[in-house]
Amino acid sequence: MPTLCIKYKIDPHKTSDFEQYARNWPSPIERHGGKLIGYFLPTKLAGPTDFALALIDFPSLAVYEQYRERLMTDPEVRANVARADQSGCILIENRSFLRMVTAAS
Repeated sequence: MPTLCIKYKIDPHKTSDFEQYARNWPSPIERHGGKLIGYFLPTKLAGPTDFALALIDFPSLAVYEQYRERLMTDPEVRANVARADQSGCILIENRSFLRMVTAAS
């Protein structure tokens, strides 16, 4: 099962805008075939405060391709992305796929 990792460079002064963006994603992700593991924001306890992560599981890369196509036409998704663009909370997005390493049996 591939896991999509989206690493965001965010404006640390607009964390609340990004948090709202993230809160709007669970329903569209599930509706279009993904399984949201979660959105993660940094704390001010340690490390950089200008990044966030999203992790989403897909049963296969084919399902991910269908998911991407469906997102482009979803009005809820388009509105959420437009709000984030307007706020300027997301500066850069990088996507990659991860695979889980499990213990040998």
